Amino acid sequence: MKTTKLVAGILMIVLSVFIGFQSMAVGLGDALENNNNTSGSGGIIVAILFLVAGIVYLATKSKKKLGGDIANLILLLIAWIIGLSNIGVYSDLVIWSWLAFIIGVGFFIWHLVKNKKLKNKTL
Repeated sequence: MKTTKLVAGILMIVLSVFIGFQSMAVGLGDALENNNNTSGSGGIIVAILFLVAGIVYLATKSKKKLGGDIANLILLLIAWIIGLSNIGVYSDLVIWSWLAFIIGVGFFIWHLVKNKKLKNKTL
């Protein structure tokens, strides 16, 4: 679990930079075309949420409690909702939104099941 959270946290931080650059390019295109799309701004928010979630995963990688996973579940569900609601010219936002959903829900369920197994084992 510790290694997986470390790898996921680092990947999310790297992806946040990539998503941020893509979003800035899309935002610039939206501004130059004056087409009233907000997908670039939505992508920047998703990138910031990915960055924060990656930092939280790195900070809580050795914790056995669910606090970090609950925080990341909330952050990544917000990223999922914002990403899916701001799809316009930036079609890659669909991929990043669903990736946020899969990572957030997947880690939460995995950690919840693992904690239940450990709790049952000690009883």
